Amino acid sequence: MSPAADSAAASKRQAELLKQEGNAFFKKERISAAIDAYTGAIALCPKVAVYWTNRALCYKRRNEWVKVEEDCRTAIQLDSHSVKAHYMLGLALLNKDELAEGIKELEKSLELGRGAHPASYMVEEIWQELSKAKYIEWENLSSERVRQMHNLKEACKEALRNYNRLDNAAAYDPEEQLNELEEAFQKAAKSDIPTEVPDHLCCKITLDIFRDPVITPSGVTYERAVILDHLHRVGKFDPVTREALEPHQLVPNLAIKEAVHAFLSEHGWAYRMR
Repeated sequence: MSPAADSAAASKRQAELLKQEGNAFFKKERISAAIDAYTGAIALCPKVAVYWTNRALCYKRRNEWVKVEEDCRTAIQLDSHSVKAHYMLGLALLNKDELAEGIKELEKSLELGRGAHPASYMVEEIWQELSKAKYIEWENLSSERVRQMHNLKEACKEALRNYNRLDNAAAYDPEEQLNELEEAFQKAAKSDIPTEVPDHLCCKITLDIFRDPVITPSGVTYERAVILDHLHRVGKFDPVTREALEPHQLVPNLAIKEAVHAFLSEHGWAYRMR
């Protein structure tokens, strides 16, 4: 092995040791010491994405969101499939009130997380943060729609009054016209009024709206992480039909997933967590 190769290998070993030290410091809540350790690892091997995401996690703990964003963007350049980098970048962007871009990064991290470890705590954490952001987005859009609808309704009422002041008699009773107008606007605003999520869009175990639905051979649909947890902790059987069930038999229910997506697109209030 050449001297250059020996030096590179030594740097990698030292960087890994510093990462392990950083992990130990982080677990003990010694955040400054952890940052120093990860910074040392980065200095030795700057092209390893995990060193950047680990340091970003420390900055996240201290609410230093500008540094979180910087480290996560570097990590994504090194590894575009880094779940943690996209997740923390999303949080950093939300902290800057860049809602649309933050949601985009959270959605990317959720997609990557589901593909790698669908039952992990990370996927659940990402979904909760994404749900909060999507609910805020819906609130903002709903408030704007309410304002616009109110202005439009008032303009329509004024137009009706002006029409009825004309010399020609109105074809309909003015009061009836106003009632029909009010009814039309109430129907238009219906999608923004929280109701109940349809049962077929909810998991039979959690009763929450589906996030990543899978269907069993017996035709029952569950939330993926929930049914995987059941199979691991309780037993290898379908909790509804009691038939034998293995993880590899679960198949994504794309029809329900699309239905959930369509429902949430029209009824953003359903993102609110129970």
